[in-house]
Amino acid sequence: MPAKWRRPAIGAAIISLGLFAAADTRAESRKYDPGASDTEIKVGQTMPYSGPVSAFAVIGKVQEAYFRMINDRGGINGRRINLISYDDAATPAKTVEQVRKLVERDEVLFTFQGVGNAPNIAVQRYLNDRHIPQLFAGGRATRFEDPVNFPWTMGFAPNLRTEIRVYVRFILDNHPNARIGLLYQNDESGKEYLAGLKDALGARAPAMLAAEGPYDVTDPTIDTQVVRLKAAGVDVLIDMAAPKFAAQAIRKAAELGWQPLHLLGVGSSSIDAVLVPAGVGNAKGLISASSFKEASDPSWADDAGMKRWRAFMDAYYPEGDRKSLFTVYGYSAAELLVRVLQQCGDDVSRDNIMRQAASLNNVELDLLLPGLAINTSRADYRVIKQFRMMRFTGERWEPFGPIVAD
Repeated sequence: MPAKWRRPAIGAAIISLGLFAAADTRAESRKYDPGASDTEIKVGQTMPYSGPVSAFAVIGKVQEAYFRMINDRGGINGRRINLISYDDAATPAKTVEQVRKLVERDEVLFTFQGVGNAPNIAVQRYLNDRHIPQLFAGGRATRFEDPVNFPWTMGFAPNLRTEIRVYVRFILDNHPNARIGLLYQNDESGKEYLAGLKDALGARAPAMLAAEGPYDVTDPTIDTQVVRLKAAGVDVLIDMAAPKFAAQAIRKAAELGWQPLHLLGVGSSSIDAVLVPAGVGNAKGLISASSFKEASDPSWADDAGMKRWRAFMDAYYPEGDRKSLFTVYGYSAAELLVRVLQQCGDDVSRDNIMRQAASLNNVELDLLLPGLAINTSRADYRVIKQFRMMRFTGERWEPFGPIVAD
């Protein structure tokens, strides 16, 4: 070989070896657990696509659409999100069956956003024992924010006791002599609302808590509970019922001509899923709270985050309800999950997913209210911690007052 060719050839060989070495280094830096690969991240989910709380199914539908958008844009660091979402009808026994299938047959990397306290509790120990992240669980029990006992579980929305304490603070500030009635589902989550209410009222609880209205999810209506609360002289109703029953309570109160100050839980504040079936005229004046921008509020017309949400809805979920809090909530949880997975880089292991979820620093989401940011740590698994009060005008939810937190 002529000398004039030998030197460039040697240089090319060195460069080639360097490229192979760099490629090997990158390959060695990749770390995967079952459900992850160079091309895919398998995510498991259960959702009540049927049953008495099927209104929440919108959450799963909007998240599937969001991940489809992310995949069309190249995925997460080149990996497509494969969301496997099964119907559990919000029935704990069915949730256990479906989650076992997700883990043992489908081999998902982690579970995401299963809906409801009881369904999430039913699989929490199973997932934690196997070190499988139960990420941004769609339940609001305090046990989903307990890194000591359940290090592989993290919730998303403010817990039930935080919400109830925000309402109690509003009542004490504005209606200190109220006769309070609490409408709640007779299960672990409902009892957590009751315990949180009594705790927040403190020594005033015996005098101010006039009546309780527990109901079972299998009850056809809650008319009896509403009649009982009215008869007890309740003038401030804290309505923490699930969507179907919250709509019944609003409608029944109107039929009775009963007009208490009506505080409606965040989970049942959807306009189309709850207030329209109840009759928007009957719902006018209801008070609730939210951590998210109200999609129907014209004040957000030029907001950059809201514009991105509208563009997403137009392109990927055109049939979706633009007024539904569930749509906004589902989009936001999916957006946060994408942020966590992006932070994981090429270490797509279960350990690193929880590490990244527990090290979020001032994360702002498209639809979170201004002034709200997400901060987590290994000692603090609370994701969204703040609310703003809002009042239903008959057409939309109108925010009022400052940002409040527990």
